[in-house]
Amino acid sequence: MKIGFDHEKYIKEQSQYILERVNNYDKLYLEFGGKLINDLHAKRVLPGFDENAKIKLLQKLKDQAEIIICVYAGDIERNKIRGDFGITYDMDVLRLIDDLRRYGLEVNSVVITRFDHQPATTVFINKLEQRNIKVYTHKAIKGYPADVDTIVSPEGYGQNPYITTTKPIVVVTAPGPGSGKLATCLNQLYHEHRLGKSAGYSKFETFPVWNVPLKHPLNIAYEAATADLKDVNMMDYFHYEAYGIAAVNYNRDLEMFPVVRRIIEKITNKESVYKSPTDMGVNRIGFGIVDDEVVREASLQEIIRRYFKTACEYKKGQADESTMQRIKLIMEEVGLKEEDRVVVAPAREYARKNMKKLSNNDISSATALAMDDGTIITGKSSDIMVSCAAATLNAIKYLAGIADEIPLISLNVLETIVNLKKNDLHSKYCALNLEEILIALSISAVTNPTAQMALNKLEKLNGVQGHSTIMLTHNDEQTLRKLGVDMTCDAEYPSENLAYS
Repeated sequence: MKIGFDHEKYIKEQSQYILERVNNYDKLYLEFGGKLINDLHAKRVLPGFDENAKIKLLQKLKDQAEIIICVYAGDIERNKIRGDFGITYDMDVLRLIDDLRRYGLEVNSVVITRFDHQPATTVFINKLEQRNIKVYTHKAIKGYPADVDTIVSPEGYGQNPYITTTKPIVVVTAPGPGSGKLATCLNQLYHEHRLGKSAGYSKFETFPVWNVPLKHPLNIAYEAATADLKDVNMMDYFHYEAYGIAAVNYNRDLEMFPVVRRIIEKITNKESVYKSPTDMGVNRIGFGIVDDEVVREASLQEIIRRYFKTACEYKKGQADESTMQRIKLIMEEVGLKEEDRVVVAPAREYARKNMKKLSNNDISSATALAMDDGTIITGKSSDIMVSCAAATLNAIKYLAGIADEIPLISLNVLETIVNLKKNDLHSKYCALNLEEILIALSISAVTNPTAQMALNKLEKLNGVQGHSTIMLTHNDEQTLRKLGVDMTCDAEYPSENLAYS
């Protein structure tokens, strides 16, 4: 993989910049946007970026930092799902706490925002408290965010509890957007200043990248990633007016900046030091780019990947038509088509050549994987296994130098598992999924050295690009994600059965 981003340079630059900002206050509330852990979008558009760069940055600052996690009560009530992991927001909070603890980072508390005694949220609060995790609840503030006089008053921030913190950097993060991070930071600012303490607010948002051009593919890829949020990148006119320097931000931050600045000024009773939303940020991601061409190409590929993801969500009814139209316009804006993703045409062609009906009347599908050396490996679905499982077996055989005709798993073993699913477990879909095939392979490797050779090559699939001619099941999606395979899918169901998911 060509490298376009210097991780070590970035970590050094970023940590120094945050510490410089902290020096201006006794305490800095740092709103962390995006994903704190497993930032796969940043990894894809910035080749060389460590997907856990943010958490490692905090680990570097752990003696000076503690963490508050926000989650909106409404997201818990409607079981909002985090798309990349396929888990609800309340479960993601638990996962995030576990991950932070593994890195030796202190979790101060969980804040439930806009809480109104919702039943499912109350159960979640009880669950957290039973595990000795501090929980605070914040009510919705009438007139937020426009009625600054009410917001900055005992009836506004004053009605919400003060969260006691002990370290100079307080990171405020959340499972996803709209969780109340900004409101929590400003709520704390209100209480800190009522207590006579010097506290400040800054924002750490990775994208858009303020110091690369507005129409750079890196920033357009961010628009593609947030098509459902209707985010639009814009020039930060506040920044240009104050400093004469071009900077990129996005519509929501620009719209909110005058209000946020007024709130901060009312809390502190003095003019804000921030002249623009870019000023509020501490992000130095742009300074880690070492090869612009590599980043441009990676970003264009991410736009196509986002297009396929949105198309699948639209087909499933999880995205609306305006989101689909938005991603199509972005594709047209940068002059991309589906086939510009190298694995798309081979997967479709292989499916066309091998099209047949399976025993359950489904049409066979195909998966293509692009190896690092440019070789395209394909696999087709059968009554024994799904196409992504077949392609994965073919790929690790290729990497291990094993001839195609040599089986890794005995056909008798595979048929026995299929019959178990069909006859004893009464499964409607009996073809083995990728996880089941890998378990069978690992068992086979105990007595079969060839299977072990192939199994040892699984780690080489990390970063491989893939495409399926049908939408994958959640189980196969997550297994491929764990292997590090970047998959896209055509927006086609494998079956007319309405219960397919």
